[in-house]
Amino acid sequence: MTSTTEQRAVAGVGPAALLTALAPLSWGTFYVVTTELLPPGHPFFAGLLRALPAGLIALAIGRTLPRGRTWWGRAAVLGVLNIGLTFPLLTVAAERLPGGVAATLAAAQPLAVALLATGVLRERLTLWRLGWGFGGMAGVGLVVLGPDAALDAVGVAAGLGSAASMALGVTLTRRWGRPAGTGPTAFAGWQLTAGGLFLVPVTFLAEGAPPAIDAPAALGYLWLGLVGGLLAFVLWFRGLTSLPVTSVAVLVLLSPLVAAVLGALLLGQTLGPVQLVGFALALAAIVAGQLPPPRAARPRD
Repeated sequence: MTSTTEQRAVAGVGPAALLTALAPLSWGTFYVVTTELLPPGHPFFAGLLRALPAGLIALAIGRTLPRGRTWWGRAAVLGVLNIGLTFPLLTVAAERLPGGVAATLAAAQPLAVALLATGVLRERLTLWRLGWGFGGMAGVGLVVLGPDAALDAVGVAAGLGSAASMALGVTLTRRWGRPAGTGPTAFAGWQLTAGGLFLVPVTFLAEGAPPAIDAPAALGYLWLGLVGGLLAFVLWFRGLTSLPVTSVAVLVLLSPLVAAVLGALLLGQTLGPVQLVGFALALAAIVAGQLPPPRAARPRD
C-alpha cells in the first residue's frame, strides 16, 4: 500500500472513528451511575432495563427484522454476547470491585479482540497491535488503580468474563458483518432485544422481584438505556461493520478514562502526576490503534 493510499484510508477512518468513539465515551458514565444512582444487588435487572426497552425502540425505528434462520441465529448469538452477558457481568464487577480494578479488567478487551481476530478473522497478530494493547491497559491501570484496589474473586471473574464476552461478540460482529439493506439502528435493535429477552428469565430466577425504583434510580436507568444503550450501540455497531475491528476495540479504553474524569469532578477523587502519565499512554494507544502500523511492524505477505 502506498503512502498516499494510506493517508486517504486514515482520513476516511478519522470521522467514522470519532463518531464511534461517542459510544465508549457514554459508557464511561456507567460506573458513577451504577454506584451513585442505581439500587445495589440487582445487576441483571439493571442489564434488562438497559437492553430491552432500547432494543424495542430501535426495532420500531429501524422497521427491519432478521431474514432467514441464519440471521435469526446470529442476532441471538451476538445479542447474548454483546448485551445479555456483558451488561450484568459488568454491573457485578462495578458493584464488587473498586472502580479502578473493574475498569482495568475492562481495558483487557482490545487485547482479547486482537488475539481473537487471529483465529476468527484470520488476521495476523503484529507487535504493533499487541504492544499498544498492553500499553493501553497499562495506561488505564495507572489512571484508575489506587492503594484501595482490593480484589474480590467473583468481581474479578465477572470483569474478565464481561471483557471476554464482548470481545468475542465484537469479533463475530465484524466477521458476519451487517446484512444488506439493514441499517445500524435495526442491527443494534436486534442485538439489544435478543440480549434483553435472554435476561428476562435469568433476572427473575436470579433476583426475584424487581427493586423499588426512586427518582434517582429512574434517571439512572433512563440514561443507561437511552444514551448508554440505544444511541451508543447504534453508533458502536455502525463503526464495527465499517472500521477495522482492532481500531474499534481500542476505543473502549475511553470508557475508564471518562469514568476517572467523572470521579474527579463529581466524587472528589484526585488525579496526580501518575494518573496524567497513564492518561497520555492510554490516549496514545487509542490514537495508534486508528493508524496503520509502520512498515517494519507489518507481517510480510
